[in-house]
Amino acid sequence: MGALVTLELPADSPVLSMPWIITFGPMSDEEEWEPVVCGPYEREHALALAEEIVADEELMAVVEPLQPLVEVERIREEIGIARALAEQEADADQDTDLGIDVEDLDEEADVDLAGGGEIVEERTTPPTPDEIRAGFARIATRLTGAH
Repeated sequence: MGALVTLELPADSPVLSMPWIITFGPMSDEEEWEPVVCGPYEREHALALAEEIVADEELMAVVEPLQPLVEVERIREEIGIARALAEQEADADQDTDLGIDVEDLDEEADVDLAGGGEIVEERTTPPTPDEIRAGFARIATRLTGAH
């Protein structure tokens, strides 16, 4: 079983309605290959697809929002924010340890490491290709502003 990492967001977060991508990569440094990035999907579809894949394979899946930024300065701002957050996290990592031993986790559970190590027991059914295509259409409508 692999691992699924995603953002823990409040139910009213506007980020939930954004398009989401999945990045699949190796679980360990011993295995080297280029990550596979899929999407965009609606968040629930991305989570269900990632859960299905990591349930059977030793892979890391990162499900995250796709930023539909169209201005160079806005992209630079996001890069700056990401760098600042990485520095803060590096400082915090030196001060704390989650104390989670991956070997102790139930093999049927997924771990949301970004959400503080919460163990999620239930799996959802992956969406059908038709449901994913309908999600693509909804995302395209949101991205083009055609409401």
